[in-house]
Amino acid sequence: MEMEKDNANPTILNTSQLPTRHNAGKNATTDKLSDQFSQSIYNLSKPFFDALCLDNLDDVLDDIDASDGFTVEPIDEQEIFDLISTISDPEHPLSLGQLAVVNLPDIHISPSPSSSADPNTLTRVLVKITPTITHCSLATVIGLGIRVRLEKALPPNYRIDVMIKEGTHSQDDQVNKQLADKERVAAAMENDTLKGVIDRMLVTCV
Repeated sequence: MEMEKDNANPTILNTSQLPTRHNAGKNATTDKLSDQFSQSIYNLSKPFFDALCLDNLDDVLDDIDASDGFTVEPIDEQEIFDLISTISDPEHPLSLGQLAVVNLPDIHISPSPSSSADPNTLTRVLVKITPTITHCSLATVIGLGIRVRLEKALPPNYRIDVMIKEGTHSQDDQVNKQLADKERVAAAMENDTLKGVIDRMLVTCV
């Protein structure tokens, strides 16, 4: 006998409606960017080939180091969304992104992402979740799944906070207290049944 669902008919978004950097369709603009990228690679590598016939390899390397090169992009809200939007809902065979439980505007990073920021600076990631119904009994489990996913994926200097978005759950204060209590979260993750549920939620994450 199938267990009765909290929300048997949730609103479902098409994956094509979700904001993402992944799987962008090719078009004239992306083709042009691809050509520009290829040209940039050629321009960067040509001095190395030229240097094979010259005695100034050190000078060439110094010139390249001094020029504008590729930089590591900071982790931003879109990347956080990409990490958690594919988490499976514990009640439906759908993702948290498809159910609009997680939304890009409800993800906040402080201090703001910057390529010049000290990588050792403590960074806070706040994710506000929107349950599909105001009496969702699995809101805490969903919050735990998001926390586990981000703690596994992000560097150790990132502090993860997950909470219910204001006015979207009848017991948001109680759920938020549970999600903010580190000792309670740690104890919950030692429960084999709960850990099994969260592991299944994260199977769809890549």
